[in-house]
Amino acid sequence: MRIALVALLCCACVRNPATGKLELDLIPESQEVEMGKQAELQVEQSLGLYKDPKLEAYVTDLGNRLSQATPRKGLPWQFHIVDDSTVNAFALPGGPVFVTRGLLTHVNSEAELATVMGHECGHIAAHHSANQISKQEVAQAGLGLGSILSPTVAQLGQAAGAGLQLLFLKYSRDDERQADWLGFGYAANIGYDATKMVNLMNMLAGLTAEHPGKIPGYLQTHPDPAERLTHVQERIKTATTDFSKATVNRDQYLALIDNIVFGEDPRQGFFENGVFYHPGLKFEVAFPSGWQTQNQPQAVVAMSPKQDGMLQLEGAPGMSPEQAGQQFFAQKGIQRGETKQGTSHGLATTVSSFAAQTQQGQIAGLVSFFAYGGQTWAFVGYSSAQGMQQYGPDFEKAMASFGPLTDSSKLSVQPARLKLVKVEQDMTVEEFNKRHPSNAPLEKVALINSIESGGMLKAGQTAKMVVGGPPHQEKP
Repeated sequence: MRIALVALLCCACVRNPATGKLELDLIPESQEVEMGKQAELQVEQSLGLYKDPKLEAYVTDLGNRLSQATPRKGLPWQFHIVDDSTVNAFALPGGPVFVTRGLLTHVNSEAELATVMGHECGHIAAHHSANQISKQEVAQAGLGLGSILSPTVAQLGQAAGAGLQLLFLKYSRDDERQADWLGFGYAANIGYDATKMVNLMNMLAGLTAEHPGKIPGYLQTHPDPAERLTHVQERIKTATTDFSKATVNRDQYLALIDNIVFGEDPRQGFFENGVFYHPGLKFEVAFPSGWQTQNQPQAVVAMSPKQDGMLQLEGAPGMSPEQAGQQFFAQKGIQRGETKQGTSHGLATTVSSFAAQTQQGQIAGLVSFFAYGGQTWAFVGYSSAQGMQQYGPDFEKAMASFGPLTDSSKLSVQPARLKLVKVEQDMTVEEFNKRHPSNAPLEKVALINSIESGGMLKAGQTAKMVVGGPPHQEKP
């Protein structure tokens, strides 16, 4: 077995086209591309894309130009905008690159965006995802491990496709530094002022200060911005390019994001005092008091304060309630318990208890399937077998609270949006916010305008403000 493994490793070392170094790579390019295509479809279906044809075309054009600066020009590159308020960007193997709507609202020039997208192109060009998968496969081969096909807590409520698991591959710090280095070079090579990557790192550092103790979306898979800033500054010192005449396109970029949705879009659902309202789908549901809640594109979830109880509501498209129930209980390791038929807010419901053996131990819960708004819904609550005595009533109460949304003030809520303003004279961000009040904290107004503490907005400068949206939008 050891001889076979050594032979495998020797044959699998290939020269990285982006760096010229020999690296482990067990994934042929054709397979890498196919994996990326499958994951791309799942991202679009699960996370959702931001529908703005003009902005989509802009991101695609910028991405295509960056991809042609890489040594892997022939890949089927694709560039998309995810309808998500977090500040993030990610790449999948073989060509797909995604930037979030939240990222677009926080950067302040085309040059900044080029360095972000260049970074993600760098991950693809350097086979980073494929290399991480290869290392995992070697680890499994060396230890004699196979796939373990037993249900997990995550699979009980939502079965994320294998492709989406690619999003959670953790790049090494060397990979991230390399991607920053490559992205800087790709942006510079097509004429952009890549030194604007410094602004990007300062903005990301501002996000950590904005949410102390919480990790912003972009940092969940990226190193600390201060460390990255140091490496970017080193990159600038070694650059031979004259950036004084390089492209920045600040005002042109800002014009494109004028009126873009800012922050969470309440039309896609929002929380208020523990109640989740969905104006688009016209329903509401109350979660237990004190539970941590989150609205995800594919599901609404709530977790108990001790993190030992979970509630999850999601759609089951293309199935009747009966079919959804059959599929749920067909999963390996799940045993059906008592089933009750009933009605709630005029809706016919089926509620069943269940137990399941997972890698983390035995769990128990309740699951309800019902039809509303032309589709089937699955409402799952689960905990440890011991925890059901405590959380069972919470699960039943939450499931019974699901009903039609009729409050006109909730049904008519609209998202906040960015609005551009020409600054009349030199002023502080505090003065700007008094003259042009935003529906956002002062710190956020400073952050999205790249204004550091004590900094000034200059006369004639285009600045961002946040307008509209609910007067109070509780963050999950």
